Amino acid sequence: NLGQKERAYVEGQMRTLDEGLRLKQQMIEEGVLLWREKQAHLRELQQAAEDLQIKLEEHRWRKHETDQLQEQTSKALEAGDNGFRHQNASLAGLFQLLDSNKDGRISVDEVKAKVVLVHEAKRVLSEDEALVLMGGGREMDLTKFQHTLWDTLTRADNVKIKDGASGGPMSEDPHLKAADRAEWEATNLRKVEEAYETVNMEIRDLQKNLSIDYGADWEFLFLSGQCYKLQMYEYAYSLCPFNLITQKSTTGTEVLLGRWGMWAGPPKNHYSQMVYENGEPCWQGGSRTTTVTLTCGTETALRSVKEPSKCQYIMDFQTPVACQPVLKQRGVHSEL
Repeated sequence: NLGQKERAYVEGQMRTLDEGLRLKQQMIEEGVLLWREKQAHLRELQQAAEDLQIKLEEHRWRKHETDQLQEQTSKALEAGDNGFRHQNASLAGLFQLLDSNKDGRISVDEVKAKVVLVHEAKRVLSEDEALVLMGGGREMDLTKFQHTLWDTLTRADNVKIKDGASGGPMSEDPHLKAADRAEWEATNLRKVEEAYETVNMEIRDLQKNLSIDYGADWEFLFLSGQCYKLQMYEYAYSLCPFNLITQKSTTGTEVLLGRWGMWAGPPKNHYSQMVYENGEPCWQGGSRTTTVTLTCGTETALRSVKEPSKCQYIMDFQTPVACQPVLKQRGVHSEL
């Protein structure tokens, strides 16, 4: 009879609600973990950006230094300054010879590998001896090299380049050497700049993503990055929560029905409706907008789409996170 059917319907609704609430609790727990993971990832990206900022400044300084060297070399060669040509070829070439890994700096290990004492050429320098030759630092750039080890090597009374070291300082044209070095530094600078911009772009995107209201317990966070589709007649609808909604016809034409705007549910159930606005322009004027109503269910799926008025769409989106304990209380009371 009618009473039994109504009771069976209500009991079915209560079972759905119980299962929905159970799934919602799981999603809340997953949301909390996902939120923490995103926060940790943001901190990692911010640290990477700080490290790249330091690296960027170092590479800018190196490029500036090599640009100056290239400019000085070019001016001297144009003026026919053979003395400068000889000195610069030796300075730049010797620096390049010792800079084995081509990072623009000479390290203690690089000095030990290619510099020896004049009277003990077969003995490897100790670390203390190398540090003394380098002016006390563990690495040196071209400027520091010119005022420390370069002076010592050119006197040739105490240390020298190890026999058999390839790429002697006088073997290359100084103009080409300076130009190659400048291009090499410019390439490295571009790589660091690109990496820095990429990391900052990721930071901005993640911060924007984390600024969205995903519910009091981040229960809606799992929806971010997902898309739910529904085929209705000649149209395929796609709802991507917190992003956008599209409509695609069988001819392949895709129309934007709105971008994420805000939560628009009533005060007692704020998270029951979403508004997507600023879609593609409507021929009658204005832009397309979509209101998404969230309903309780054991699955997350787009259930229906309607267009009650031109370019104004409404959707029914079912998900466990829309289930509310108060619904169960009302259902029980209605039976009593």
